[in-house]
Amino acid sequence: MAFLNFMIKVPKFIPFLFKSQIWQFPNSDKYIYLTFDDGPIPEVTESILSILEEKQVEATFFCIGDNIKKYPDLFKKIIAKKHAIGNHTFNHLKGWNTSNDTYIQNVLLCQAEIEKYHFSVALFRPPYGKIKPKQSKLLREKGFKIIMWDVLSRDYNPNTNSTTCYNNTIKHTKSGSIIVFHDSLKAKNNVLESLPKVIDTLKEKGYTFKKID
Repeated sequence: MAFLNFMIKVPKFIPFLFKSQIWQFPNSDKYIYLTFDDGPIPEVTESILSILEEKQVEATFFCIGDNIKKYPDLFKKIIAKKHAIGNHTFNHLKGWNTSNDTYIQNVLLCQAEIEKYHFSVALFRPPYGKIKPKQSKLLREKGFKIIMWDVLSRDYNPNTNSTTCYNNTIKHTKSGSIIVFHDSLKAKNNVLESLPKVIDTLKEKGYTFKKID
């Protein structure tokens, strides 16, 4: 599924083939799910939290364990703002390039970091969307929900801009969509410039933002 990183909208056959992973939450109430990967990172995450607070939007942050360890106060801010937390491995590992045992242990290492704050999560998103079927099975057996996406803003791409990220998101979002942005340094300009406009437009279209639980 390497091509997922290049596709803005996930083709319908992918969720059909990988039914054990969650790609969207179909509903008739126009609920959508805004998610952020790779944080927490100073400046970027803080700015995103400010935007979400201003717009009164809740979201889900898939955090890297090593970043939680480096920036504990920032992680606590995400929790304090009552956003949902997900596990994104401790070292942002590519499952395809990692042995099953090493991958699972890295996820559990991130989980241990999260639980230091008396906060338990059951959500996991594989970095790059690259996870072996066996790894997925092992994590689901441990109680994790594997959260993928159906709309990718591609804010991390150095060859794109905030207008393209905005258009990518608005064009493909529908009820139940799981939208991916990144609170990372390489996505900083694109996400901070496009996010307020994305939220405003989707609200105007009648959508309500919900966190994943």
